[in-house]
Amino acid sequence: MNSDQETFNINESPELTSRVLTDASASGPVIAFFTSAVFWLLIGTVFGLIASIKFNFPDWLGSIPALTFGRVRPAHLNAVIYGWASMAIAGCYVWLTARLCRTEVGWPRLLYISVLLWNMGVLYGIISILGGHTQGMEWLEFPRIAVYLITPAAVSLSLSILRTFHARQVKHIYVSLWYVLASVVWFPILYLIANLPFYSGVTQAAANWWYAHNLLTVWVTPAGLAAAYYFIPKVIGRPIHSYYLSLLGFWTFALFYNWNGIHHLVGGPLPTWLISTSIVASVLMFIPVITVAINHHLTMIGHFKKLKYSPTLRFVVFGAMCYTAVSFQGSIEALRSFSEVSHFTHYTIGHAHLGLYAFFTMILFGAIYYIMPRLVKWEWPYPVLIKFHFWFVALGIALYVVSLTIGGILQGFYMNDASQPFIESVNITKPYLLARSIAGVLILIGHLFFIYIFTLMVTRKGAIRLTPPWREEPEAATR
Repeated sequence: MNSDQETFNINESPELTSRVLTDASASGPVIAFFTSAVFWLLIGTVFGLIASIKFNFPDWLGSIPALTFGRVRPAHLNAVIYGWASMAIAGCYVWLTARLCRTEVGWPRLLYISVLLWNMGVLYGIISILGGHTQGMEWLEFPRIAVYLITPAAVSLSLSILRTFHARQVKHIYVSLWYVLASVVWFPILYLIANLPFYSGVTQAAANWWYAHNLLTVWVTPAGLAAAYYFIPKVIGRPIHSYYLSLLGFWTFALFYNWNGIHHLVGGPLPTWLISTSIVASVLMFIPVITVAINHHLTMIGHFKKLKYSPTLRFVVFGAMCYTAVSFQGSIEALRSFSEVSHFTHYTIGHAHLGLYAFFTMILFGAIYYIMPRLVKWEWPYPVLIKFHFWFVALGIALYVVSLTIGGILQGFYMNDASQPFIESVNITKPYLLARSIAGVLILIGHLFFIYIFTLMVTRKGAIRLTPPWREEPEAATR
C-alpha cells in the first residue's frame, strides 16, 4: 500500500486514522531534523575523507591552517556526532514516540526551537574548531557558546518527547519507548555535567572518557536499539520474539553500560579499582548484547528473504548484526591483556566506526527510508539508487573496519617489540591506511546517492512511484 492509499482508506480503520494524524503532526519537525542531519552528514563525510587522505599524503592542504589534521579530524568527529547523529536521533525519536504513543506530537514549537539552536550550536562549534578554538577534549571540543546553544536544544527536544509520552493513548509501553525515554532524560544531564568547568588534570581525563563512552551509551546506542526493536517486527509483520528478553536486555544495558569508558585509560594515572570496575562492567555487557542478539535473530527467523526486498530491513538488520559485533569487540578490548596490543593504535578507530557507523548510522538510514514516505506522502524515486547506497556504504565500512583492525593489531605488536624501531610500527600501517582512504571514498559515493534521493523526497521530485521500492505483499501490509 502506498502513502496515497493509506490516506484514501483513512475512514476504514481507526488505527490508520491515528497513524495519519500522528504522521501529520510529526511531519514538519521530523523533516527539519532529518534535513539538518543529512546536511551535516555530507560535511562530516568530507572532513573525514580529508583527514583519512592526510595519513597517505601528510603535506596535502598543509598550507591551509583550517584544513590541517589537528583541526579537520575534530571537525569531522563533531559534525558527525552532534550534526548527523544527533539530528537523526532527534527526528527518529519524535516520530517513534508519537507513533508508539498513538498521539500527536507534543509542543511542536519546542522542536523547531531545538532544530534552530542545535544547528546554530554545531555551526558555531565547527567554525571555531577550524579556526583553532577548542576545549581540547575528544567530543568536547566545542567552545562554551556552542554548549550554551546545544544544551537548551537538547532540553527542548526532551520536553516535547516527554509531553508526547504524557498524552499517550496506550497503556502498554513498548520496548523502543523505554530506550527513547531513558535517552532523552540522560543525554542533557550528561552533556551539561561533562561541560562543567570544574575538571583539570587526571580528573579531566577521567571525565572526558566517562563522557565519550556514555555519549554512545545514553544517546547513540539507545537510538539504534529503539529503531531496531521497532522496524524489524514492523517490516516483517510479526511481534518481537520475547517481551521478557527485551526487558532483561534493557535493564542490564542501563545497569552495566554507563560504567564503561574508563577502561580506555588502562595504564594511566588513575586508581586501579576505578579502571578494574570499568573493565568488569565492560565484560558484563555480554549479557544485554547476547540478549538483544537472540531476540532479534529469533524474530527474524523465517523472514530473512525479505532482506532482498525491503531497504529498511536490509539496513536495520545489517546494523543490528554490527551492534553484536562491536559490543563483543568492545568487551574484549577492555581486557588489560588485549589493551596492551590495541591501545594507541588504529584498531580503536576501526572499533569506533564499527559502532557509530556500521551499527548506528546503518540503522538510522533504514529508519529514514521507512519514515520519510509517511511524512511527505511520496514514494522513494529510483529504487536502484537505494541499492547503490546500501552496497557502497556496506562495502566501504567493511573495508574500513577490517583494514584498521588488522593494521591496528600489527601496529600494536610492532610497538610492543623493543627490537623494532618505532618507525616500523608506522610503516606497517601504510597499506591499511590506504585501504581506509579507499573505504572513505566508497562511503562518500554511497552518501551522495542517499543525499540525492533524500533531496528528491523532500522536494517531491523525481520519478513518480505508486508503490514502495520493494515488492512483497507482507511488507506493504505493515504500512
